[in-house]
Amino acid sequence: MDITAVMADDKADWQPLWEAYLDFYKQDLAQEVTDQTFARFLDAQESMFMVVARVDGDMVGFATFLVHRSTWAKDGYCYLEDLYVDDKARGRGIARALIERVEKEATLRGMERLYWVTHDHNTRARALYDKVADLTQLVHYQKVL
Repeated sequence: MDITAVMADDKADWQPLWEAYLDFYKQDLAQEVTDQTFARFLDAQESMFMVVARVDGDMVGFATFLVHRSTWAKDGYCYLEDLYVDDKARGRGIARALIERVEKEATLRGMERLYWVTHDHNTRARALYDKVADLTQLVHYQKVL
């Protein structure tokens, strides 16, 4: 397995994985949003990044993350926004390896904390998350604007 930063020519391999990820969360994004999102991963001025996992040259997963300042930390935090591994590639440690790579990237950028959220019903992912991080007591709220 190889985990690398995303490259411009990865879009065709990434998009089917992205669409499967969106389907899992029952999300329907305009192609314009997907195109803009991918472009942000390639823009050196952005604080949004993506790493991709390949097995035998085939892309099988990805993780997206962003770094940001915090009022509670000197150096900031890293938010793991999206994590997905293709159904056919699950159970081989790819998700864990992607999380570990994001952790490494966050550390290299001087971040003090890595955090993420998931649906409470995402039991398979939560089984892994319980092994690699601490479950907090925070409750997540949102309001669509």
